[in-house]
Amino acid sequence: MAYLFRFCDEQKYEVNQVKAKIILLHFIRYTVYLVDANIIPSAYMKLRLMSLLAFIVFGFQSFAQEGIPVYFDYLADNYYLVYPSMAGIGEGGKIRGTARKQWFNVDQAPSLQTLNAHFRLGESNSGIGAIVFNDANGYHSQTGVKVTYAHHLKLGGDIRYLNQLSFGLSVGILQSNLDETEFRSVIPDPVITGTNNSVSYGNIDLGFSYSKMEFYAHFAALNLLGTGRDLYSAIEFDNLRRYLISAGYIIGKNEVQIEPSVLFQLTDFTKEKTIDINGKIYKDVDFGRIWGGISYRRSFDGAQFQTDGSFGEQRLQLITPIVGANIGNFLVSYNYSYQIGDIRFDNGGFHQITLGYDFGQSERKYDCYCPAAQ
Repeated sequence: MAYLFRFCDEQKYEVNQVKAKIILLHFIRYTVYLVDANIIPSAYMKLRLMSLLAFIVFGFQSFAQEGIPVYFDYLADNYYLVYPSMAGIGEGGKIRGTARKQWFNVDQAPSLQTLNAHFRLGESNSGIGAIVFNDANGYHSQTGVKVTYAHHLKLGGDIRYLNQLSFGLSVGILQSNLDETEFRSVIPDPVITGTNNSVSYGNIDLGFSYSKMEFYAHFAALNLLGTGRDLYSAIEFDNLRRYLISAGYIIGKNEVQIEPSVLFQLTDFTKEKTIDINGKIYKDVDFGRIWGGISYRRSFDGAQFQTDGSFGEQRLQLITPIVGANIGNFLVSYNYSYQIGDIRFDNGGFHQITLGYDFGQSERKYDCYCPAAQ
């Protein structure tokens, strides 16, 4: 039943109120069936229904991210996963793989795996990249592949001066699956097919980046096309567009550098907004570079709830410390996200590991501390 509680996460799957109500109806019918068949005790049913009420408390809010969800991968020198314009941003190329797992003590808890690579095409101003991902969430899963072309326009300065405007376009093919083989109902329900439903569809992402020495800014418009997915037995809206904008600056030119940054997200259909406020610190060492930091994510929109006879409002708040190291051409990073607030599905957090490899660039091309560009 973990898929019912994605609302506790960072706006993972965008379901409208009609779809949410249908899922809840399935949940109630399935729970009643399990009790009637003596498969689960009535006490356990009470626990499940309490969890259901917790979901209702949040008012069927529409949460989601079609395609690859935006977590905190980008803080591990993995901006291409979020911004198509970062494909081939440097002289060489980069490979990054991530694995994310939530709620280790919950069966079928959400998990995500991604693998991407991008590089510059020779001495040209063009870069290409590709991303594959798998996103599982209880009975729902999503897999996909994206290919990217980016063009980088140098605006001025000598060869060691970074002043560059970048454009990128990604084309993706996604497949969504809903496994209803375990959905059972005492009363025949035409909404439940009892099969593994699957649909495929395409979408595109557009990105822009500007880099000037230690300063950078990015913009992306994701899921620009209507998907027409119709995976669930309800009318699904096609507007899954999201907009992202971020900026940052690296301070310091000695062995230690500090990087403050910010990322803002807007979901077009629901008008939900979140902001990440980040801080990282780098230190050069003999074998490469070590770094660490912390991110604070907060939503602008809250959900009202009632507890102990009083009403309250809670906004999504996540604290994410991150650590990592560049060892030669290799990168390793770990981050842990913890949700703040009175209403939480589980006391555990969200773990994520990133591994990477840089190639095709023997030394720093630019006279700046700008890790994303070299």
